[in-house]
Amino acid sequence: MFDDYFRNYGLIAIFAIVAVIVPVSMLALSWLASRVRIRPAPPPDLVKSDTYECGMETIGGRWNRFNFRYYPYALLFVVFDVEVIFLYPWAARFNQLPLFALIEMVVFIGILLVGWAYAWRKQHLEWT
Repeated sequence: MFDDYFRNYGLIAIFAIVAVIVPVSMLALSWLASRVRIRPAPPPDLVKSDTYECGMETIGGRWNRFNFRYYPYALLFVVFDVEVIFLYPWAARFNQLPLFALIEMVVFIGILLVGWAYAWRKQHLEWT
């Protein structure tokens, strides 16, 4: 009984140990390379520590506020983008699925359309 339990979770334990050992060893090797002077440690440069904006000079300081009106656009994009991802596996296996899967997808798309209509009615899709 316990032999099966340890066999099933032994692989997970091995993965967890490897997941800890690999990053720690990489950090240790990087630290060791800097101590032995294999990896250069250049002095701080004003150009490299400057804020970068697509090759243009920055306007204002580093901690500028952005317009909060873009937040609903970002949320709506993430919600609808993630939901569309659920359509791909369904479409890939459409011929092998029973009629119930089609009904489920129609309900799913209906819920998305209700959310889209709500956002449109609340004028969250208007670019102001």
